[in-house]
Amino acid sequence: MGFFSGLIIGIVLGIGLIVAFARYESKRARRRSDLAKTIAAFARMTVEDSRKILPPKWYPSWLVWLNKHLEKIWPYVDEAASELIRSNVEPILEQYRPIILSALTFSKLTLGTVAPQFTGISIVEEESGVDGVIMEIEMQWDGNPNIVLDIKTRVGVALPIQVKDIAFTGVFRLIFKPLVGEFPAFGAVSFSLREKKNLDFTLKVIGGDISSLPGISDVLEETIRDAIEDSITWPVRKIIPIIPGDYSDLELKPVGTLEVKLVQAKDLMNKDLIGKSDPFAVLFVRPLRDRTQTSKTINNQLNPVWNEHFEFVVEDISTQHLTIRVFDDEGIQAAELIGCAQVRLMDLEPGKVKDVWLKLVKDLEIRRENKNRGEVHVELLYCPYGVENSFKNPFDPDYSLTSFEKALKSGANEEGANELRGSGPQKKSNVIVRGVLSVTVISAEDLPSVDFMGKADPYVVLSLKKSEKKFKTRVVNENLNPVWNQTFDFVVEDGVHEMLILEVWDHDTFGKNKIGRVLVTLTRVLIEGEVQGTFPIDGSKSGTLTFHLKWTPQHKYRDS
Repeated sequence: MGFFSGLIIGIVLGIGLIVAFARYESKRARRRSDLAKTIAAFARMTVEDSRKILPPKWYPSWLVWLNKHLEKIWPYVDEAASELIRSNVEPILEQYRPIILSALTFSKLTLGTVAPQFTGISIVEEESGVDGVIMEIEMQWDGNPNIVLDIKTRVGVALPIQVKDIAFTGVFRLIFKPLVGEFPAFGAVSFSLREKKNLDFTLKVIGGDISSLPGISDVLEETIRDAIEDSITWPVRKIIPIIPGDYSDLELKPVGTLEVKLVQAKDLMNKDLIGKSDPFAVLFVRPLRDRTQTSKTINNQLNPVWNEHFEFVVEDISTQHLTIRVFDDEGIQAAELIGCAQVRLMDLEPGKVKDVWLKLVKDLEIRRENKNRGEVHVELLYCPYGVENSFKNPFDPDYSLTSFEKALKSGANEEGANELRGSGPQKKSNVIVRGVLSVTVISAEDLPSVDFMGKADPYVVLSLKKSEKKFKTRVVNENLNPVWNQTFDFVVEDGVHEMLILEVWDHDTFGKNKIGRVLVTLTRVLIEGEVQGTFPIDGSKSGTLTFHLKWTPQHKYRDS
């Protein structure tokens, strides 16, 4: 939140003086690339190196110097930051103000007498040719601020709420960019909260007990944390111009979209004493209210199948993650977390579908635990801006247009083109892909024995989730490694949202026994045209199923 904005603005100037010193001592004719190397080397100096260049009274070490300097200027930072925080944070608090409140403003705001302490500094090595220096600073603050929020509820009750006992540890990123040929060697400084390791605080009603107001404490804490995420948490960054100029290129900009298909989960931890959990999933790249997506709830099920598609904006592929949290719906009570998982976006290859099962954990910071919370299955497709035509995206209404259709579209007016193209997830969710899916069931291996002779008589039943039509392979008698090589054709009305279900059964004279099943979305075959793979059979203690998929498109349209 902006509580830390004033703090960082104050100390950035001190750090800037160090960087400026290195630039000022170099020759003015030195090229900018040499300047970047010099400043980076200066930032990585050891204590011994620094003492050879700067007198101890000026620069005994990075951390000691910065901490002492910050203690000296802290009263001025406190005074300057108060109005800055007030003007920048109040609009954000208003944006996230809970519906049960009619007003949320500051009545008092000082940062206290305790200055933060720096516990680490490092230089981030960027690709060659980058006209700037990136520095990361770890900061710890156990502050004693005097922050009082005036809130008014919808029923007219006015309350002063004090924010106290703040404990914060995080890593801030400072970007000195662009490098210039005049003092202080850089045009602007950008800062952002790169990593929030810890943030604790307490809320207290002045002259009363906040616990006597049910729900107020929770919604205020959520509002404060949301404001922090939205205001200064990476990849959001604040820009401080040092030399007048246009620095709009330093502002945060979207670089692509992430298409996510939440397929299913299995073996979820049961949170209910009676019956089974009612799971739903919450997904986000940035944990902001308007960017968080929620799946439907599957009642009384520990192996839910969602098969839902979501889209997210990506601003920094190198640092952002997709986070998935699976909850048990408790009706009118707060949902209970079953587990969470995360995927680094930098691990995705643009234009290639990544199909992955993720193990759920209780806490993403502590990934090791003894309890099994289940797994969640997702398909991910990263689409960078500017290269949309270089690969197929089945969620994009344009990718399968014929040359004639594209020619018609290019001649249309802008309004018509935008209408055809679609611009948001709500339009892409209505994309319809029709075609013929050819499924060749090839073989199975290592099936479990289900009869007294240690054998099985397996066959496969094929169906689509949204269709009543089914096919069945022949029965292969007394074989745990059957080979079928049979092909079946499905007419698919909605390929983007369809699923193929392959159930493996054991034929018995007196009935049949289900061995297990394989669920497959059509995402990959829509993109690649043909897919062959070997998949584990869910619900079975052993066994895999090998099959081949081929897609023949008919036409594509958007459902109105």
